[in-house]
Amino acid sequence: MPHEPLRTTVVGSYPFPGWLELAGSHVDELGPDDREEAIRDAVWAAVGDQLRASLDVITDGEQTRFDFNLSFYAFLDGLEPDHEPRRRFGPPAHDQRGRHRITAELSAANGLGVVSEWERLRELAPLGAQLKASVPGPYTLAGRIEPNADYPDRWAITEALLPIVRAELEALVAAGCTIVTVDEPSMSCYAHREDPARLVEIFNRTVEPVVGRCYLGTHLCFGNYKGRAVGKRRYAPMFPAFLELAADELHLEMASREFAEVEVIESIGERHDVGVGVIDVKSYYVETPEDVEERLRDCLRYVPPERLSVSPDCGLSQTARWAAQQKLGNMVEGARRVRG
Repeated sequence: MPHEPLRTTVVGSYPFPGWLELAGSHVDELGPDDREEAIRDAVWAAVGDQLRASLDVITDGEQTRFDFNLSFYAFLDGLEPDHEPRRRFGPPAHDQRGRHRITAELSAANGLGVVSEWERLRELAPLGAQLKASVPGPYTLAGRIEPNADYPDRWAITEALLPIVRAELEALVAAGCTIVTVDEPSMSCYAHREDPARLVEIFNRTVEPVVGRCYLGTHLCFGNYKGRAVGKRRYAPMFPAFLELAADELHLEMASREFAEVEVIESIGERHDVGVGVIDVKSYYVETPEDVEERLRDCLRYVPPERLSVSPDCGLSQTARWAAQQKLGNMVEGARRVRG
């Protein structure tokens, strides 16, 4: 599915409005209609910011999710939360996040909720807007679940989650979503210590039913919990194996790494579209249009413009909204200058 040169978008998530976080701390005081009203208003706020920035493709900002994936565990049957993180105090990091214990066979009788998110976005967004939805992949989802005797390791848990994610993708495409991202940041975070070919095989089995039925992308980053990375920030361990991913577009985190390994996009561009992160979501330096223009011209030495899309490194959920607004506006202006 071809797209316009230097198409601008976001990875998925967007900052919550401050009032939504306040409402979330009083959720027990809200009725179901109050909660839905707050969600719709938050989605519209995220959509409005993206439209004001003049993005080509917008999302719902993942305003109904806790982090980009943690809220999905509530949709899974056979789990119970473990509220005892491994570390409670000190600087924030992944070991302060909760995990889940398996209590029965893993399933999701009512899906993972992404179709409802998509339908809400389609209802609220302007007619004709290009809309994107994202679904976390099974390997990434498996990362917060403790193995047990029936599911002895992360690979076994991944295999159990794979048909659940696959069914969600099928339902999403059947509902009319034409641009879909399968988020598998754990694949890129741990490719240096796992078999990358095995990760590719898992991804391809997950997306197989929707290949060719939508514009399919995947986001390869190194983690962004509390604005911190968690993986070895090198793309070299992933390639050439990741060239076999059954995706139309591979999105890479480049800005936070000062465009190290930018040459890797040349080989990607021979087989896939390339999404390049030109905005560092881990930094409060607000990139200027001139910064974005310079970065894109560097990328165009390796990939033609019709193969290139422009976005931040990762989701913006860990970035203050004022900074997200300015960064997106300058990103679009920099892309506009290069198009000209």
